[in-house]
Amino acid sequence: MKEECLICNALLEYLEEDILMECAICHRQEYSKTRCVNGHYVCSECHTKGMDSIIGFCLRTDSKNPIEIIEAMMSMPFCHMHGPEHHVMVGAALLTAYHNAGGDIDLSKALSEMYARGKQVPGGVCGFWGACGAGISTGIYMSILTKANPLAGEAWSLSNAMTSRALGRISRHGGPRCCKRDSYLAILEAVEFTKEHFGIEMERADVTCSRAHLNNQCLKGNCPFHK
Repeated sequence: MKEECLICNALLEYLEEDILMECAICHRQEYSKTRCVNGHYVCSECHTKGMDSIIGFCLRTDSKNPIEIIEAMMSMPFCHMHGPEHHVMVGAALLTAYHNAGGDIDLSKALSEMYARGKQVPGGVCGFWGACGAGISTGIYMSILTKANPLAGEAWSLSNAMTSRALGRISRHGGPRCCKRDSYLAILEAVEFTKEHFGIEMERADVTCSRAHLNNQCLKGNCPFHK
């Protein structure tokens, strides 16, 4: 079945304001705008359970291709068609490919920081904040790379420029959201940006989506990665 609600596969709905909901898995109560049409709500912690497995994977792979790396993550059991896991995976794939392509970073430390920061970006921000989490993830990647903080100079500028570039590329293809499409677009923009500013050339290849059948809102021929 096409994946929507993780409990019953029903379509999701987005409310106009936050209401108190109870996670159908862990029974934690919190405010959210998102649930399925049958009333099921799944919190981000339960939605991304098992995502920490990407750190071990990233430390083992020698791939210099962030698309190849995130494709492997997308095939792991924890990853769904859509969800906040992509807000971590995009940056993690980029950090790993950057390191393997010759970039000078402590990969283990960088991945742990990416995991911690990316998990703070909730699901649905593409619509509710006007900033896709995949694009934000590239900004976190750049921030970790440059050791940026709110008082930094060039590092602050590069981090915001990276996010802006990724969001611009994502926005040009229009909605509705697709976490796979937006992740690919964000990564491809980050590969170009990294080469321009750091001289590190990650590998890249043509992207062809294999998951369109799982997306009820697929743009099909209007998606650059559709078969």
